[in-house]
Amino acid sequence: MKAVVVSDSHGLSGELSAIVERHRHEADLFIHCGDSELSAQAAELAPFVVVRGNCDFAAFPNERTEEAEGLRFLITHGHLYGVKMSLLRLYYRAKETSAHVVCFGHSHLAGAEQIEGVLFINPGSIALPRGRKERTYAVLTAANGRATVEFYDTAGKSVPGLQQTFSI
Repeated sequence: MKAVVVSDSHGLSGELSAIVERHRHEADLFIHCGDSELSAQAAELAPFVVVRGNCDFAAFPNERTEEAEGLRFLITHGHLYGVKMSLLRLYYRAKETSAHVVCFGHSHLAGAEQIEGVLFINPGSIALPRGRKERTYAVLTAANGRATVEFYDTAGKSVPGLQQTFSI
């Protein structure tokens, strides 16, 4: 199973289309964690499961759960869970929804970590990154009880030092 995760594109559309084109033959799921600032009818968002961020005005849901090959995903922007301070509230929500993987954004900080069996993925921002210069998105590859999270810049180049593998 392969999922492509983006967030905080803040009005960019060409980059979203390029990411979809780059991964369309391999991805089972495209996820946008909010702050697209695009309309719900935007063609660039059509391939994505989309949630509403604090800068969105379109009628996206605040969170969604999706299942792919036995993995349950909780998808949210993160602003309603205080993710800039702590992942604790989001962890509790993950437990409530029986999520294996949580995809969120809001902080614009790329990273992945596992907390008591729940994998958290923040793809960073493809528009306004914080903590690094690369404008990033994430690709999750899960198979045989292992999950690898890789980060790429908007040109499709792997970002060194961010790849991690977890047991799921």
